[in-house]
Amino acid sequence: MYTQTFISTIVAAAVARAAPTSTGHDLPSRTVPLTGVTHSVVAGLGGQLIFDPDNVVAEVGDIVEWHFLPKNHSVAQSSFAKPCVPDADLYEPFFSGFQPTASGQAPDVFQIVVEDTDPIWYYCAQTTGDHCQNGMAGVINQNFNSANTLAAYKANAATTGVSVIPPVVQGGLVEPNPNPNGGF
Repeated sequence: MYTQTFISTIVAAAVARAAPTSTGHDLPSRTVPLTGVTHSVVAGLGGQLIFDPDNVVAEVGDIVEWHFLPKNHSVAQSSFAKPCVPDADLYEPFFSGFQPTASGQAPDVFQIVVEDTDPIWYYCAQTTGDHCQNGMAGVINQNFNSANTLAAYKANAATTGVSVIPPVVQGGLVEPNPNPNGGF
């Protein structure tokens, strides 16, 4: 009796230890197949407060990947109506966290999967230097037949107060930079 209980306990412990666990580093569950296309966006190109390109046209299933240059940038999802503020209408608006680097590219990149063709508005949440208010904003899949243009978004951002820094990294994947010596 005691031997059977002991063996059952050992087996249960072994199964529990072998069970997979979440590491927090998986891409959000997606409902679309990946296309194999990755769009690279550079934050801080040439020491400027810009994303380059700041207007990406992507297909469903494409990956958008941000590379960060000096000094300390981020990417956070917002809405057209409220630039420089995380999009409160979304369950999990993306935020890369800050990716500091003194020179060259930051050691990590941030990736999201495009799940539909609706516009995705984003900004740099760095408050030192008012990055968003000074034009460090962008869009994925701007609707070119709408008054909601990137130029209008940036104009609205310029009139906001301090950017809101999201509390946690979420909505995408922070990964080691696949090409840290790339020539940006």
